[in-house]
Amino acid sequence: MSAKQPKNQHTRIRSDHATEVAEDYVEAIAEITSSTGACRAVDLATLFAVSHVTVNRTVGRLVRDGLAQTEPYQPIELTAKGKRLAKQSRERHQVVLQFLIALGVSESTAVTDSEGIEHHVSAETLDAMRSFLNEQ
Repeated sequence: MSAKQPKNQHTRIRSDHATEVAEDYVEAIAEITSSTGACRAVDLATLFAVSHVTVNRTVGRLVRDGLAQTEPYQPIELTAKGKRLAKQSRERHQVVLQFLIALGVSESTAVTDSEGIEHHVSAETLDAMRSFLNEQ
């Protein structure tokens, strides 16, 4: 293995992780906004059990990437792009969750496992899960 491969591999892993975090955050912002009318940084800090600084940095990346918008001391809002990503993430999460439950995995375990699996499932696998669920 050359020295370049690990660097590229680690770069990809960091990029994948950043995408996972963005998906989790936009999904959470959408859910909190839907249930309470507004999403604040403190809501995300509580939900994810992270510091306010971590939330601010992550939200800053969402703003930079065109997924969210916010002003100091104002709620965090999703852009149209952020809303689309939240909808896709929520749908993918539900398919994985329902698939695991259909396999006989307990609901509590399926909830936990689907949080990780949803970010790594390919479109092909997701389509197969949907087909399986539609045949039930």
